[in-house]
Amino acid sequence: MAGDNSQYFPVCLKIADRQCLVIGGGRVGERKVQGLLDHGARVTVISPELSEALAVLLRAGTIDWLPRLYQEGDLAEAFLVIAATDDLGVQERVHAEAEARNILLNVADVPKWCNFILPATVRRGDLSISVSTAGRSPALASALRQALEVQFGSEYGAMVDILGVLRETVLANGRPHAENKLIFARLANPEMAVWIKDGLWQNLVSHIQEVLGPDASLDCLEKVRQEYQQSSGAK
Repeated sequence: MAGDNSQYFPVCLKIADRQCLVIGGGRVGERKVQGLLDHGARVTVISPELSEALAVLLRAGTIDWLPRLYQEGDLAEAFLVIAATDDLGVQERVHAEAEARNILLNVADVPKWCNFILPATVRRGDLSISVSTAGRSPALASALRQALEVQFGSEYGAMVDILGVLRETVLANGRPHAENKLIFARLANPEMAVWIKDGLWQNLVSHIQEVLGPDASLDCLEKVRQEYQQSSGAK
């Protein structure tokens, strides 16, 4: 229902070097573990058994493993917990402990036990575009994510890289906040993504110099161009 104050609050979490738990060592657990690792988390899996993919990560020293069922108290040191098990009793007990300890908890495919949910997300470098239906229709969120993957290609990741470097350059000049805000708005021309995709790098040069002046440093462009061409196969 629109306006429901129980709706989820959209937020991006920094989990690098934080202790995260995944309860369940099957295929669902695999996906959750990999997502956490992709963002730098320290991951421990609690499960009597591990899938082959998780066993490979264990042998590589990438994850830790408690080879048993969940026990009360396991969440004590966790920043974030994902329960990837279909055992209803375990789900309920994990939820109770997470609530008591004020720990972030996602129970895969069971929104009623979650205090956060994982949106369907398209990632292009440092650009993330997420879609959530508050757990009401994961299928719709997935369909929208697939549409966004087509609409937003790797050129948008390159665009973010360029704008990120230019932002630091602008901030270093010590202008007032209001003036910087206007500059950032002018720099973030959506056409930049088109120019990158089409290899029109001179258009980028002209745009940046038009906004920042003819003496603006363009060192970031060559590095981004090389990385983009290598990753995308563009010429």
